[in-house]
Amino acid sequence: MHKFILVAALAATAANLALAQNAPKNVEVTIDGVAGFQDTPLEPDGKWHVHDPARPQPPVVTPGNFSQLAAPPSDATVLFDGKDLSHWTDRDGNPPPWNVEDGVMVSAKRDVQSKEEFGDMQLHLEFREPTPPKGEGQGRGNSGVFLMGRYEIQVLDCYQSKTYADGATAGIYGQHPALVNACLPPGEWQTYDILFNVPHFSPSGEVLAPGYVTVLHNGVVTQNHQAIRGATNWKRPGKYTPHGPTGPIALQFHNNAVSFRNIWVRPMAVVNDP
Repeated sequence: MHKFILVAALAATAANLALAQNAPKNVEVTIDGVAGFQDTPLEPDGKWHVHDPARPQPPVVTPGNFSQLAAPPSDATVLFDGKDLSHWTDRDGNPPPWNVEDGVMVSAKRDVQSKEEFGDMQLHLEFREPTPPKGEGQGRGNSGVFLMGRYEIQVLDCYQSKTYADGATAGIYGQHPALVNACLPPGEWQTYDILFNVPHFSPSGEVLAPGYVTVLHNGVVTQNHQAIRGATNWKRPGKYTPHGPTGPIALQFHNNAVSFRNIWVRPMAVVNDP
């Protein structure tokens, strides 16, 4: 990593920690059965607060059966094939604390991340929400897929369950709600097919191009080449910190035992021809 970028990243991390420690506590409010916040910062477009409960809910659609148990292409890196967690560690590089049960990896104790790092990519994974469902809002089947370890696509049980729109299933957490709610009932396997283009930075740390993501949830487009506003955060807008061209895939443990299977990644070239 360029020396300036490394210094800038360390300084930004320290600044974010200081802000978090000194920030006043936000007051949770409930609007139409949705709990969230209206005293958090405004998103860059100035329309909604981060995690605003008044933000419109994604319309509900009933998905079809798209890519469940899709076989990995020949150029894919298989991160989980139902056998073991040899491709994973926790975020500190220690053995992953998740369990493998009947060919399924089940979240437990803390986040995990891939040993391999990826740049522009196609990602396939399948997840299953706990049943019977417990809790509501952000407490119901919460997990997440972190691209490059920092850009979260939300995993949540939003089947007949509401939460703040920018924290619902298939949203870019805290930034862009899903275009639609394509959730299946808890206990059924669901798919994410994700196309991701990495952000680019100048040697001085300036954002030359944001990251972009397209998400298909159960075969339904929920993010359409959507620009990411920076690292995803709770109660704060996204903000970029310069980083390298590749990063791990991380899966979140958020106090719910969410199951995953059939996880594979393949490199995806970016062609800029007109």
